[in-house]
Amino acid sequence: MMTDWIKGRISGIAGDSDLLILLSVVLALLVAGTVFGQCLKLRRSAGPELKKLAENFNARVKSWWMMCFVFAIAMATGGIGSIVLFMLTSFLALREFIAIVPTRRADHRIIVWCFWVILPLQYLMILTNWYGMFVLLIPVYAFLFVPTRSVIAGDCEGFLERTAKIQWGLMACVYCISHAPMLLQIPLKFQDAGLVNARLLFFLVTVVEMSDVLQYCWGKTCGRHKILPTVSPNKTVEGFIGGILSATLLGTLLSLVTPFTWYEAALISLTVALAGFAGDVTMSAIKRDCHVKDYGTALAGHGGILDRIDSLCFAAPIFFHLVRYLFSA
Repeated sequence: MMTDWIKGRISGIAGDSDLLILLSVVLALLVAGTVFGQCLKLRRSAGPELKKLAENFNARVKSWWMMCFVFAIAMATGGIGSIVLFMLTSFLALREFIAIVPTRRADHRIIVWCFWVILPLQYLMILTNWYGMFVLLIPVYAFLFVPTRSVIAGDCEGFLERTAKIQWGLMACVYCISHAPMLLQIPLKFQDAGLVNARLLFFLVTVVEMSDVLQYCWGKTCGRHKILPTVSPNKTVEGFIGGILSATLLGTLLSLVTPFTWYEAALISLTVALAGFAGDVTMSAIKRDCHVKDYGTALAGHGGILDRIDSLCFAAPIFFHLVRYLFSA
């Protein structure tokens, strides 16, 4: 029975030519990145700086292979697989966030509530497609519950700061990220809406993450002027402009396999790329405030899970509500 289910999922993907095109584009980019990284590594005239760049680049590419493989499996298993993947991502991201912000013994029980009650409930709302509770659970009910449960512990030292940090972690790592798999539940005004929903999730992740990669590449090749030196020293004006415009162009090309017209895809891609940049630098500011370089070490060359999805924290809810407002049935 399980074998028949797996065969059904694979045949469903194989029958979606547009999704196969998207997968092929990502595969081609990964292969090109791997070849480029190996060429950098094999250059005999490379100096210490170039060798360091090659090592960092190859580590990032290896991590991208792993992440894309996991994401492809989630897409193959349909909505449940994607929900489980993003729920696990939120769990790991929240763990990294809580690990770097100061907490006290009195906060431990509310942190347990965040991980084992509020987070699963948020993703249960996606699974059951309860949109009303999905958009209210964390920004309203969890927002009120966290300080109420914390105050019961009776520790008032740094109460506002501690509570706000836990609330921020829930909002960024759980609420914002959960908008990505919720894309699969939007009732769209298109034929084969289920397939379109999957393509939109793929579109979001591809544009946002490639914007981050392209900003890195443009910044390393022709970056000269720092854009936010006290927040993210490696980001440059050239990298920002080149990465955002390149991601917008990529999103425009992907309009061929989405319900968007080319100009809708361009505007939406530009919007989510800018939102992704805002998320990236905001989460970087939090790291600087906590005096850490990365949120974790889970991904070689990338830091932690939250280092990789920081752009998605801001881009996912904006993209979700744009799609729901403009294209829902």
